[in-house]
Formats: sequence, structure tokens, C-alpha cells
Amino acid sequence: MRLAPGQPAPRQPAPAVVPPSSHPPLARSRGATGRLVRFAALAATLVATTAPGAACAQATRVRKDAGAAQATEASGRWTVARARAWQDSVGWQVGANFVPSSAGNQLEMWQAATWDPTTIDRELGWARSLGMNTMRVFLHDLAWAQDSTGFLGRMDEFLRIAERHRIRPMFVVWDAVWDPNARPGPQRAPRPHLHNSIWVQSPSGDVLRDSLAIEQRLGPYVRSVFARFARDGRILAWDLYNEPDNINRPAYVAYEPVNKGDLALRLLRRTWDWARAAQPIHPLTVGPWYGDFADTTRMHPVFRYALANSDVVTFHTYDVLDEVRTKVANLERLGGGRPVLCTEYMARPRGSTFQAILPFFKERRVGAYNWGFVNGRSQTIYPWDSWTQEYTAEPTEWFHDIFQTDGRPYREAEVSLIRSLTGAAATTGTR
Repeated sequence: MRLAPGQPAPRQPAPAVVPPSSHPPLARSRGATGRLVRFAALAATLVATTAPGAACAQATRVRKDAGAAQATEASGRWTVARARAWQDSVGWQVGANFVPSSAGNQLEMWQAATWDPTTIDRELGWARSLGMNTMRVFLHDLAWAQDSTGFLGRMDEFLRIAERHRIRPMFVVWDAVWDPNARPGPQRAPRPHLHNSIWVQSPSGDVLRDSLAIEQRLGPYVRSVFARFARDGRILAWDLYNEPDNINRPAYVAYEPVNKGDLALRLLRRTWDWARAAQPIHPLTVGPWYGDFADTTRMHPVFRYALANSDVVTFHTYDVLDEVRTKVANLERLGGGRPVLCTEYMARPRGSTFQAILPFFKERRVGAYNWGFVNGRSQTIYPWDSWTQEYTAEPTEWFHDIFQTDGRPYREAEVSLIRSLTGAAATTGTR
């Protein structure tokens, strides 16, 4: 939730109802037809664990064998049965939001001049030593726009590195958080002691406002990425839009459109169309990030649309355990049995700690991605309030992140806990 300090949950007008006709209820499957539906769901999910070439052939066989009994709803959304089969095949997912410590934002990670596979390899090795099996990784449209072939090649190289460490990433397509004025090329230096001081939005604010640019600039990007990777078994999932209505108060609110959530919904609808057209073997999702998720009528339309279309349910929380329990219960109910993954949590001074939250996530089979991995140019050891009060030295308690840049854990007790919950302690020992 990398919001700036003091940002309240946005107040939204009463939203228009997402037409229910576009999302027909899941019919109960019975008899031979039901068995065929369940077979199709399991077989389609197993595709995700195969090599890319084998995945295409396997998916073709699934379509032929299943006939009319497809593992998707009329909208293209996965059925609950298929989503559960996917969860059973991948197991409990544990990881972090990842950017290498040598990069301060997505462009520094993906542009050719600052692409750093050596650091990526080293740090994903540390992740694997904890038993982590996934990472949430942010893409950027401008890195593709300036060098589409090179960008796709670097994505492939990232996947090769991750595969060596038995890590399957969740890629994030759009991000509405922090600086809306993204520009390609060399990035400015991080401002010392400031949380996420150079992180940028994708797309930039001027493109988000421009319906023609969405079609002419963003559409080709999404279609290109999904054409290349929609059937790549090294990928876990796709998060199509991170915190789409975040107005980034107070850091960048002056640059944000007042109707940002509505503009984001326009882009999200098109993105879902582009992604579904590629028939990905991975689940698509967008998650809410504020509120208790008890009542969809109180949500902005962008999240009502997201929950009605997501194959698996995702969310953010930086809250204490009691509030996390409530949110998970509400999302389990709203999701109707779909897997639930928390794609951002862990802010130590707020009481969102590994010790408090991660055992509960394992108990409920909730996928878990903490924010931050290695202390580096993103500077997320500093809290959100570093945007409103000056820090001149390392904070007394790190806000995010697990490792120092040399691989030493910030807190040995934390990494020991993670290893014990993932089962890595039995095979890797302690650092």
C-alpha cells in the first residue's frame, strides 16, 4: 500500500452497480458433466507447471478433451473449481514485493542501462533460502516503449533466473502509486532517507487521462507482453493494476486527477479484455487496498469490477492481526471459495509483523507477499511519514525490508520464523 503518510481511505460517491449480467453466477455441476468440468479445471491448472512449449500443447489437449465443458465462466473468468485446482497445484505461496536493491523504481529495474541480473540472481537466492517460492514484480510500459524487444528479453532473463531458484513471479502490469510523472531514461537520484522517493506510476498521469493514448500506446504494450508470456509456466499470476485509485496524498496529490478511480477503471476494463484475449494459463487479479471489504456497495466501482472479474482474490493490509482476520473472512465470503492472496503487508511500527501475521496466513492458506526485500535504492526501511517529517539517519525500527545489502538479516528471529513456516529450516539451516 505504499501510500504517503496521513492518507485516509478515499471517500467515494455512491458507485454505479457493475451490471451483474456480465458475470453470470457459477452453475452447480452435476453428474458426468460435473466430472468433466472438474477434470478440465484441474488439467488447465496443471498447464501452469509445465515448460512453455509443453504448456501450449497441453492447453490444446485440454480444450479438445473438455469440449463444451470449459473451466471458465462466460465472461472468461475462471470458475471457482479451476481457481481451487490452481491453488492445490501451486501450494501455499510466500514471497515479497521485489525490486533489486540496485534499483529505485521499475524503470531502473527494467531499462537496459541499469538492468542488473547479477544482483537479481543473488537476492532471489536469499529469497529461496527462506523457502520463498514467489515474488511480486512490477513492470513498466515505458521500458517496453523505448525497447520492446529488449524489455521482453529481460523479462525472459528474469524468469530464467527466478526458475533456477524455484520462484514463480506475479507480474504487476499497472501501478497507480507515487510519482505520476514517469519518464524513460536515467532516473533521478533517490532523496536520502525518503521512502520510495523515486518510484513512478505506470502509466503516467498524462497517458491515463488520454483515451486515445490508452488504445494506441498501452494496448500494444499489454498485448505484446501477453502474446509472449500468457502461456509461460514459469509465471504464477498477473496483478493487472496496483491500487488503481490511490491519489498519493500528500506527496503527489496536486498532480492527480480528481476522478482518478474512474480513469483507472476505464483502463482496467480494456486491460482485462487484452489479457483475456491471450487466454493466459495464469490467474488474473486486482485487489482492494483499503476498508474492511465487508460490503461491496461501499467500494469504488473499480474494486467492484475487479472482484467480479478476478480469478483469485487479492488484497493489501498493513493492519494488526484482528483487523487482518476480519478482512480475510470478508474476502473469503465475497470470493465464494476462491483462493485469497495478500499481495502487500508487513509494516513493523504499525503492528503488521511477520510474527503476528504470517502464521495466520499459513493457517488460512492465504498467499503472502510482504512489502520490501533488500534495503536499497527504494529506501523502504523508512516509514511513510518520511514524506512529512525529516529523517537524517536510519529509523529506530525498519518499516519494510528483510535483508541488508550484504545479505545479513535485519532480524534473525524473522528469517527463522519464515523458514520454519515454509519448511526451509529443515533443509537450509539458519544463516
